Amino acid sequence: MPTENNNPPHKGAGHRMRLRERFLSSGLTGFHDYEVIELLLTIGTPRKDCKETAKAALKKFKTLQGVLEASESKLCEINGIGHSNLFGLKLINAVADRYLAKRLIQKDPLKNSQDLFNYLNHNIRDRKRECFKALFLDAKNKVIGIETLFQGTLTASSVYPREVVKAALNHHAAALIFAHNHPSGDAKPSKEDILLTHRLIKACELMDIIVHEHLIIGDNCYFSFADQGYIARMKQDADITKILIKEETGF
Repeated sequence: MPTENNNPPHKGAGHRMRLRERFLSSGLTGFHDYEVIELLLTIGTPRKDCKETAKAALKKFKTLQGVLEASESKLCEINGIGHSNLFGLKLINAVADRYLAKRLIQKDPLKNSQDLFNYLNHNIRDRKRECFKALFLDAKNKVIGIETLFQGTLTASSVYPREVVKAALNHHAAALIFAHNHPSGDAKPSKEDILLTHRLIKACELMDIIVHEHLIIGDNCYFSFADQGYIARMKQDADITKILIKEETGF
């Protein structure tokens, strides 16, 4: 009885092998976005050509980021994508997220602002809902932990300072950096963002926890409360009304 597998190569086997060889030779240089998606789909699709499926996914979700951030249910609406072959698409996003987070651990994000922005830009930029994250720092301003604390519409009443302080104490943090995204893509802070930041700073002050920064991540842009002078003003002035009036009038 023969022991070898004599099944003929499946359609597209040569094409996917060439894709893999191109990647191993020169990385993703020269790859179209649909080819990147195709390559990821082949991980969970052993015997099927994924080229047209990849093109359909890119057409539906517009960008590579859109495909990688899409929900399982939405991805499965595309002919050729099912629960069994989502593995590659979901794995790459999770690996990239962990890799970028690890680059921050035990580093001073105030001195490694590019690594901080790279992580936040990847992690929360394209989220469909607002996502509020905290980076917990030790006394030397090195990152000792990162946590998503709240999701949904963020207002001064939906983000609870006591929960933020509790999380900081659990991490034995001496300082904090906050970040959240604006799904609209516009990083400009709202009145609610300003009120929220003020409440968090004052709550943390009671526990001798320093707030260094609050970043709002938009579409390839960000707003820094520290760079724009908000953090310093909020620490010096307990009356948020004065800050809001100055913001609206310029006086």
